[in-house]
Amino acid sequence: MRALQPRRGRRYDAGRPEERFKPRGTVAAVIEADGRFLLVEEHTPDGLRLNNPAGHLEAGESLVAAVQREALEETACRFEPEAVLGVYLSRQRRPATGDDVSYLRIAFRGTASAPEPGRGLDHGIVRTLWLTPDEIRASQGRHRSPLVLRCMEDHLAGRRFPLTLLYADPSIDAAPAAGPAA
Repeated sequence: MRALQPRRGRRYDAGRPEERFKPRGTVAAVIEADGRFLLVEEHTPDGLRLNNPAGHLEAGESLVAAVQREALEETACRFEPEAVLGVYLSRQRRPATGDDVSYLRIAFRGTASAPEPGRGLDHGIVRTLWLTPDEIRASQGRHRSPLVLRCMEDHLAGRRFPLTLLYADPSIDAAPAAGPAA
């Protein structure tokens, strides 16, 4: 039997079976109007942080539906994605908990409506802010993720990919398959 070899860039511990890498899937909306970007200020385990309107995928939704839902929940604005900005992988150690977490973020650029009257913001969101690129760069210490700045810079650089890059098989809308009969 051949000995397991470490994968490039990873530490290998012969005393522990390898665990499958499972980054958390997230979506983010990058919204610019009149030279300012829409961010949210939110409570996190590490204190108040700035982030793009963003969040985790939920079962049964496409990437586009997920980013539209997250933007609406966090900003009270309807988000219309125009293009995929990029696909990003990041890893962070959370100071408050010491957790080592990896995220796979699909970011979209697009436009947002005015906030819907009477619609509240999602739990944990304190407020929305429209910040200039210089204000975002100057506030890096308050960003929830290093991807906040990277997504803005990619937007400013003109990065964009067609929404047709993404495909959601109809099976994501189906009810979960039944397990084996007992």
